Amino acid sequence: MHGLLKRGFTLIELLVVLAIVATLLTLAVPRYFQHVERSREAVLKENLATVRDAIDKYHADTNTWPPTLEALAERRYLRAVPTDPITERADTWRIVPPPDGGSGVYDLHSGAEGAGLDGVPYADW
Repeated sequence: MHGLLKRGFTLIELLVVLAIVATLLTLAVPRYFQHVERSREAVLKENLATVRDAIDKYHADTNTWPPTLEALAERRYLRAVPTDPITERADTWRIVPPPDGGSGVYDLHSGAEGAGLDGVPYADW
C-alpha cells in the first residue's frame, strides 16, 4: 500500500494558511471600517445640505423660519426628517435659532459627539 496518497493537510500547512489569512485581515479590516466611516460622513453632509436647502425654500416661500424640522416634512419640503447617520437617529439634530433672536429653525448641526476623519467636530458641520 505504499502507492496510496494520504488525504488532508498537515498542522503546519493549516497554520501557514491561517497566518496568511490573519495577515490579510489585519490589512483589510481597518480599511473597511474607514470606508464605512467615510460613507457615513458623506451621508451626513448630504443630509445637512438637503435640510438646509429645505429650510431656505420654506423661508423664501413663507418669509418665516420653519417652527420645527417636522414642519418641513408636514409641508412637504422634505419627505421625512432624515436621520443623522452618525447617531442613527432623527431626533439628535441640534437646532440653530435665527440670528435675529426670532424663533424657528435657522440651521441645524449634527448632535453626534466626536469628530470626523478630517478632525472637525460633527457639531460644527
